[in-house]
Amino acid sequence: MAAPDPVACLQKEVSCSICLDYFTDPVSIDCGHNFCRDCIRQCSKRSEAKLSCPQCRGTALKRKFRPSRELANVAEIAKRLSCQAAQGAGRERVCGTHQEGLKLFCEEDQTPICLICRESRAHRAHTVAPIEEAIQDYKEQIQMQLQTLKEERRKLLGFKVTGERRSQEYLKRTKIQRCKIMSEFEQLRHLLEEQERLLLARLGEVEKEIVNWQNGSVAELSEEISRLSELISELEKKYQQPVSELLQDIRSTLNRCKVGDFQQPLEIFPDVEKKLSNFSQKNIVLKETLRKFKDSLPSELEVEWVNVTLDPDTANPHLVLSEDQKSAWWEDTPQDLPDNPERFDTYCCVLGREGFTSGRNDWEVHLGQQGFWTVGIARESVWRKGWISLDPAQGIWAVGLCGGQYRAYPDTLLPLSRRPGRIRVSLDYKRGQVAFFDVDNEVLIFTFHPASFNEERILPFFWVWESQFTLWP
Repeated sequence: MAAPDPVACLQKEVSCSICLDYFTDPVSIDCGHNFCRDCIRQCSKRSEAKLSCPQCRGTALKRKFRPSRELANVAEIAKRLSCQAAQGAGRERVCGTHQEGLKLFCEEDQTPICLICRESRAHRAHTVAPIEEAIQDYKEQIQMQLQTLKEERRKLLGFKVTGERRSQEYLKRTKIQRCKIMSEFEQLRHLLEEQERLLLARLGEVEKEIVNWQNGSVAELSEEISRLSELISELEKKYQQPVSELLQDIRSTLNRCKVGDFQQPLEIFPDVEKKLSNFSQKNIVLKETLRKFKDSLPSELEVEWVNVTLDPDTANPHLVLSEDQKSAWWEDTPQDLPDNPERFDTYCCVLGREGFTSGRNDWEVHLGQQGFWTVGIARESVWRKGWISLDPAQGIWAVGLCGGQYRAYPDTLLPLSRRPGRIRVSLDYKRGQVAFFDVDNEVLIFTFHPASFNEERILPFFWVWESQFTLWP
């Protein structure tokens, strides 16, 4: 096995793993790896206080870069050695057939040739160039390709950092929502348990009334029944006596047996029937409430969070869209964009690329802290040229801040005490309803219903002035 080229080994040790070139102003980070200062700055530009090492993925402090002058000197020496080795190798290379120096480069065969080879039949019709020119041309192509690849890697690193940051944010929000759901259901359980306790306690009071009647009134009735039985027996005996005995004390006996002299039984539970009827009504109400609650759960739990992106063909020239088409911001100087039929030319509006014709679809808009804004939905056929009216009659359902007032367009003022940071737009196409929620305060801002969509495709709608917004998810 051939021994490794020491110049190549040295070149590898003094090359930056990001730009793949010799170190320029090398610095060392916490994990011990070395990079060009500009390269590691580019990698850490969008990260937080800490960064991930591009080589070992270890964590390092973002601004803790230690310069390495010795490594810079070694890189410079290696660069000179590499040039000398290349020049030496170039002087030694000769044509294996003619033993002449390889002065030319054949473009068709992609190989160095000598002057004699150039005149041979094999290369006479081929395009050739001096080898130094060929080397320079290909070096320029390599540099251009390197720049392109580095730029693509820089973008991917940016996407990676952004994706990791968003993932952490979404995981944090997921955890918060989980806690909120658990808390809400815990409160619901406590409420149901309290209602159950109250109803059962009241039912227990009714049961106690029944037991008290059974222990008191029934005993009194039994005593009265026993007395009546004795009188009945006495009258039956009197009825069987001879005439002479029957007439004795007959008036006194009949007076004792008059119906009016007997104690009439008390009305049994005058309020129990009414109370039991009330419980029956409560059970009916509970069943209806539970049915409505269960019917409402699927529509709430089957919300489809849609990944809304912006349609650049509709954006007003004053609106600048991000590369991922998830953000837009207002610029005073308009861009030079084609005036296609889809584009808003007067209002600083833009539509979402995704359209809806069914289902429940939700998305969030993260708003800037300055300027004016409007968010909502619009029919796909909405008018886009000249002045437009923010009005459901014109196919736009929206809320926003304009002229210092929060309103549901066209003329409903909203009682918002502070500027919302995040607004959730909830479109229920089947029910013809669009609702807006303040996500941070978890309150409903406004609901348009019923909306007339005319079975037309509905698009997310945005308007900003001296402001910006970002879409989620």
